[in-house]
Amino acid sequence: MGCGRVGATLAESLEDYGHSVAVIDQSPEAFRRLSPDFSGKRVTGIGFDRDTLEQAEIDDAYGFAAVSDGDNSNILAARVVRETFGIDNVVARIYDSHRAEIYQRLGIPTVATVKWTANQVLRRMLPMGATPDYVDPSGAVALSQVDVHRSWLGVAVADLEEAAGARAAYIIRAGACVLPTALTVMQENDTLHMIIPTADASRVERVLANPRAQGAE
Repeated sequence: MGCGRVGATLAESLEDYGHSVAVIDQSPEAFRRLSPDFSGKRVTGIGFDRDTLEQAEIDDAYGFAAVSDGDNSNILAARVVRETFGIDNVVARIYDSHRAEIYQRLGIPTVATVKWTANQVLRRMLPMGATPDYVDPSGAVALSQVDVHRSWLGVAVADLEEAAGARAAYIIRAGACVLPTALTVMQENDTLHMIIPTADASRVERVLANPRAQGAE
């Protein structure tokens, strides 16, 4: 939602990474910021309006970014998408950094303007972000931020590693870096970075971004 400079850049970046994209903006003129080669959907309307969201095929969406110029509109849209349509991967652009911290604690990832890059939004929308944090010279192993489904909260890192077939490198928790042990338990709002064999990246995404298997120890 929002086809300003950031929204247009984000939409085109997502499409470049192979994703289908729909862009919502109240002004049809805003879509001129998109490249002529952009093949995604352009939807004119209010981004927190249910009919507008359905026209943008929100029911089929994996992630949603609210990046208009209005804090209130962005937060309202993010909450509607999460609470009404059940989309977990939402991120809202917030100009007021103090408000951003409040909404972060409510479980809505936010990006304050002073910290803004399109890549930060990609990292919150997609399981492993736009690009890995690091890839070794051989290309065999990558360090990546990994999206973890809420059903993994309360699970020990050792069990998560065994299920994913990857190694937990570090966790960002309440703004601090934690080096996990086998007994470290995943908590709400943790950001997990893992060392992953690049050939297994898609499988690791599927395992951790989806609900934990019933009966898993």
